[in-house]
Amino acid sequence: MFEATARNRRAQRVQKLYAILFGLMTALLILPVLIILGTLIYKGGSMISIDFLFTEPTNGMTEGGIFPALLGTVWLVSVALLASVPLGVAAAIYLSEYAPDNWLTRAINLAIINLAGVPSIVHALFGVGAFVIFFGFGTSILAASLTLAIMTLPVVIVSTKESLQAVPQAFRVACWNMGATRWQTIRRVVLPNAVSGILTGIILEVSRTTGETAPIMFTGAVFFSPYLPQGIFDQTMALSLHLFVVTTQVPEVPEALPYGVALVLIFLVLLMNSLSIGFRMYLRGKKKW
Repeated sequence: MFEATARNRRAQRVQKLYAILFGLMTALLILPVLIILGTLIYKGGSMISIDFLFTEPTNGMTEGGIFPALLGTVWLVSVALLASVPLGVAAAIYLSEYAPDNWLTRAINLAIINLAGVPSIVHALFGVGAFVIFFGFGTSILAASLTLAIMTLPVVIVSTKESLQAVPQAFRVACWNMGATRWQTIRRVVLPNAVSGILTGIILEVSRTTGETAPIMFTGAVFFSPYLPQGIFDQTMALSLHLFVVTTQVPEVPEALPYGVALVLIFLVLLMNSLSIGFRMYLRGKKKW
């Protein structure tokens, strides 16, 4: 029968110590999230109702609901995803599967990484110059969404590229040996096995675009609009901007109102992320490796 030595017992104690340490570090990361959610629910939970979600603001935005802002946020996120995901995935496929390893490719990768660190206000000014003025889209959902797409494009490219590179090279070699072309291999083997990782980038993009204020403030979102957007060339309200307005610009706002708006914004992000995570887990369960 095996009997633990003093060295084994000391190693087990060290292992338990590290497990406790890492557990405490994880708890410290989760604790602020729980405190924020608890505060929002405590102070803003009384505002949540069907009327609050599906009616328009009234009385100078001190009463009523947030439906125009909620709908506008969905518009902005949806158009931004439609613009950035195909372009980001295509760029990642080229950089990962086609581009040679030379100074130009390395410069492009560096530029993508640097683009991710550009402040959002700079993206906002770029959106005004490029989409509002140069392309003539005006202050609209399209201009705001394209600005958000450019801002979050590095996230999609990097996550997609890493997912593609995580697919074993043996999969590609096996397809090539069977006579498949490079594109057939990418479309039928590499992409299906990398799609769960691509969704990770999309989840991060949804989280960021939903909460951004500066880019949309200059390019397409308005403080208040009595009309719901009918197309991508209309202006719209947005939850993040609405939260900023009722918190800093509107006098005599009920204390619970900003917390209620923030609570809806958080749960909208959680809902979108939960759907994406559930789909990602489903796809991961179908992997054969």
